[in-house]
Amino acid sequence: MKTKIFSTILILIITIPCVLHSQEDDENKKAVDTTVVQKQDSLKNNKLQSSTETLMRVDSIRLADSLKLLQLNKQLSELETTDNIKKEEILKQLSDLKKADSLKKIERKNRIDSLKLITPGFPVIPFRDTLFVVYAKLGPFSPNDRAVQIQNKIKVLAEAPDFDVNSFQIYKGEQSHDLMYKDIVILSVTDNDALWLNKTRDEVVAEYQQIVGTSIETYIEENSLKNTLMRIGFALLTVVGLFFILKYTNKLFKLILQKIDLHKEKYFKGIRVKGYELLNHEREIKVVYALLKFLKVVLFLVLTYIFLTILFGIFPSTKIIADTLLRYILNPVGRMWKAFTGFLPNLLTIIVIVVVTRYILKFVRFLSSEIEEGSLSLPGFYADWAKPTYNIVRVLILAFMFIVIFPYLPGSDSPIFQGVTVFLALLFSLGSTTAVANMVAGLVITYMRPFKIGDRVKIGDVVGDVIEKSMLVTRIRTIKNEDITIPNANVMSNHTINFSSSAKEIGLIMHTTVTIGYDVPWKTVHELLINASLSTNGLQTEPKPFVLQTSLDDFYVSYQLNAYTHEPSRQAVIYSELHQNIQNKFNEAGVEIMSPHYRGLRDGNITAIPNDYLPENYIEPSFRIQNTDKKNDK
Repeated sequence: MKTKIFSTILILIITIPCVLHSQEDDENKKAVDTTVVQKQDSLKNNKLQSSTETLMRVDSIRLADSLKLLQLNKQLSELETTDNIKKEEILKQLSDLKKADSLKKIERKNRIDSLKLITPGFPVIPFRDTLFVVYAKLGPFSPNDRAVQIQNKIKVLAEAPDFDVNSFQIYKGEQSHDLMYKDIVILSVTDNDALWLNKTRDEVVAEYQQIVGTSIETYIEENSLKNTLMRIGFALLTVVGLFFILKYTNKLFKLILQKIDLHKEKYFKGIRVKGYELLNHEREIKVVYALLKFLKVVLFLVLTYIFLTILFGIFPSTKIIADTLLRYILNPVGRMWKAFTGFLPNLLTIIVIVVVTRYILKFVRFLSSEIEEGSLSLPGFYADWAKPTYNIVRVLILAFMFIVIFPYLPGSDSPIFQGVTVFLALLFSLGSTTAVANMVAGLVITYMRPFKIGDRVKIGDVVGDVIEKSMLVTRIRTIKNEDITIPNANVMSNHTINFSSSAKEIGLIMHTTVTIGYDVPWKTVHELLINASLSTNGLQTEPKPFVLQTSLDDFYVSYQLNAYTHEPSRQAVIYSELHQNIQNKFNEAGVEIMSPHYRGLRDGNITAIPNDYLPENYIEPSFRIQNTDKKNDK
């Protein structure tokens, strides 16, 4: 029951718009035809009018010659047999008229041939199909008026209850041949009509008689009671067939759903893509159910559409709706097929370009990998340039390929397509200024080689290891495991310190400064600092560490310890251990490390050395007091 209601609703939904659209199509077609005719008339009016006037003038002259020919023939028949001189004169005039008539026929045919290029024909369509086309005017009647009159007369004959195809007669006159049904003139064929078709009047009128008679008989037969009842029966069978097809199609889908419910655990286990679960078991079943429902609705619509086309094609009065429904399907399919076959040569060209480009990219990638691995070396070209250079060349090759392919793409010459392309390019150019600046900076950085992945660098105030270099940004990981992203334009605008570039070959010099009082010999301080450096893991013994005395201040001397290392990424740990060793060595030697703002007063003050490094019998010094007055008295 539901299937029947559904099919009925579909038939109503599709039928009503089709009928309305069919009527609109007829009206639009008439309007378009009228517009086309008006445009053609306005554009070609002068030439058509000139040719038509010339043709009318030739016809009038020919008519006058025909009358004169009749008069001469009459005079010739009235002459006596003995009047030979007058007879020869008339015969000469007859011969001249026939020659002139032949020339006029040639001229008229040439005029008609020129009119064929600019004159539209007007079809005679009494029963959906075009019977023939009228091109020439007849007296005051235009070709369009003649076509309408002939069409109306044929329709009247088709509705006559006593129509007999044997009642057609052909009346052959001097100026035209008339096709008559009893005492009604259906159409007239003139010499101009015959010349338009490159035939004689006899041939054209006989052909029109056959066409008109056959079309009327066919129309009467199609609309007979017997055929109408047969069509109704066939239409009922079509509706019943649609009902049962929809019914059993619905049952088929129900059966498929039941089978899925019974075996869903076996066949549906989820969908995974490289370890990622795209759809789990339940979602996969839901997707399958949704697809089946969608497929069922689409199938129902397609079947209903097909059966509607068949149903409307049964009756002659609704055949135009069937033709409209068929055009909705066949016209797009035909255009698609025509576009596809027309696109095939371009498609083959695109395939060849893509294949050639693919192998060029493979060759460039091979060269890049060989340079990157060191198998191929080019003077002045570094191995770390191989990959970014390949990416740049790859983009250029793909861009060139797109430029070459673009003219072969369908719709590439469309103004809309070109406008959208220009609009997108404008948006990209306006919105990507910063991105382009970063890309250019990234390109410059690549070939400047200020650092590479894994180097310990300082960019601005950021210190860390380089973990990523791209065309847009550089990423640095600090010693606190903070990942900092720096735009390449900022990298270019700041100075960059690379701690790793020379560390492997000549070593990075690490340095630290201590301040010692003037009471400690500088040689002792040098020795203690160098011993602290040699005791530190990560600092090299060769080249040997060295000490620089950087300043002689008011209360202390500044000593700078310099030591080599091949491990720039461990600077923080090495500095920490080095400072510990300096403290230990100076404490063991009993040397105080003075702060810039500290001064040791030995009278009554304990030393700054930690107690662990003091001897067991260490006694804090007492204050020394001197009486200056007694000395003065003495």
